[in-house]
Amino acid sequence: MTENDNGEKTALILLGCPQVPVQTSMALYLMHGLKQRGIRPVIAGTTAARKLMEVADPGRYYLDEMTDLDDAIDEITGKQRDFDLCFVFIHNDSGIAYAGTMAYISKARLYALLFGEHAEELAGEIEFPCEVVAAKAVHNPMPLKRRLDEVMQQWAAVSKR
Repeated sequence: MTENDNGEKTALILLGCPQVPVQTSMALYLMHGLKQRGIRPVIAGTTAARKLMEVADPGRYYLDEMTDLDDAIDEITGKQRDFDLCFVFIHNDSGIAYAGTMAYISKARLYALLFGEHAEELAGEIEFPCEVVAAKAVHNPMPLKRRLDEVMQQWAAVSKR
């Protein structure tokens, strides 16, 4: 991973429509894992997704920074900002479009986190470079949590080298 100008590593977490229940809990879990590794998470999401995050973390323990999804994309496109890592939560075709956009405009290492009833089918539609983390998780976050834990363990192995 690279560091930003101030030496801090950052990760953008893109949240789309929170139609599938596991998205909010998994975003909070991911933010916890990132913070433990010294990486500052930034949430970019739809209004509904941001409101759910605010309610889930009222003390702002994990939510250091949150912004509108389109504003974040505009900042990256305008070269005002970029991130070391980017995680896009995907449960439908528009999520894939957002991930594809990030693959094109950002230098961040991209992770496509696919969940929901059709996670595996959606994973087959990805035609851009990224790490795919897919699990059929709708109400129970544990299948996606296990896959995400595997990714975070890989980071730990790389940082020890």
